[in-house]
Amino acid sequence: MAKTTKILIVKPRGLGDVVLSTIVLKNLKANFDNVTIDYLTEKFAKPVLLFNPYINQIFTFPDNFFELIKLIKVLFNKNYDYIFDFYSNPRTAFLTFLIRGKVKLGYDKRGRRYAYDVKVRMEDPNLHSALAHIEFLKKIKLKIESEEILYYITNEEIEFAKNFFKNNSLSNNYVAIVPGGGWSSKRCEPKKFVEFCKAINKKFNYKFLILYGDDDSKDAEEIYTSIPEISHLAGKTSIRQMVALISQCKATIANDSGPMHLSAAIKVPTLGIFGPTNPYAHAPFGKNCSFVRKDDLECIQCNLLVCPRNHECMLELDANEVVNEFSKIVLHNRYEN
Repeated sequence: MAKTTKILIVKPRGLGDVVLSTIVLKNLKANFDNVTIDYLTEKFAKPVLLFNPYINQIFTFPDNFFELIKLIKVLFNKNYDYIFDFYSNPRTAFLTFLIRGKVKLGYDKRGRRYAYDVKVRMEDPNLHSALAHIEFLKKIKLKIESEEILYYITNEEIEFAKNFFKNNSLSNNYVAIVPGGGWSSKRCEPKKFVEFCKAINKKFNYKFLILYGDDDSKDAEEIYTSIPEISHLAGKTSIRQMVALISQCKATIANDSGPMHLSAAIKVPTLGIFGPTNPYAHAPFGKNCSFVRKDDLECIQCNLLVCPRNHECMLELDANEVVNEFSKIVLHNRYEN
């Protein structure tokens, strides 16, 4: 029997970054006859990895120091052949250093190089963050056969989503709207989403399913109350329920966020709204995906968590530009199918 190659992937956060890291899974399976792949992530990110047949076991960072010591012992005794630290912050670097492994790979960053046998330097700031993971595999001469992001929806989740549409008398003519975002500067204002929805409804006659998490309910409600005749407020859902609902939609419009990447991962046409972050590195990843941003601003792509100005990157974004880019991804999806 062929020797089992044991691999650990370290990717604690965020939701979008974790799901983008799954681009390596099919490639790892293709390069080793017998391989088991474990993940180490944060508890909140674990749901996006569930039910993935390429993953053997998911470990999560514990809440206290003593549980962390226990986890390190468990991982140490696994004796991994490869440890990929796709996050490479001080904590994950130190953890990688402590865990026994034959080959350890991480980003070539100051103060963390000690932890890795193979350091991966990213020369191109516009390289998409999904493809950055592929660079790790190339460093150890693995063949690349896939650029697919992997997320698996269960039959029960699909049934939940279909029942939701049926019970709320929703047609199959809805577009998902996700107004949330990790930084306040990444969140497009509700009134702008209302503009986009009205313009898209006028052109395509689509209606809108507004999805939100704990921190986004106020924005979601503002959008809904502005256009109740063409929208439906989903109510609070888990992240996996949200993805299941998105799977039943024609397309998704979202800020740069985890749900944006999850929508793209399940191959729903996805349009990202960008301002402070780099869309070339962080746009939704897929053939039927795109982004919009106001390129003529001198402060565009500022990478600031909070806008010190008047949020012009969002408030001055032209609805016609959004409609035009949205049209491209929807028409592309029709052609592909």
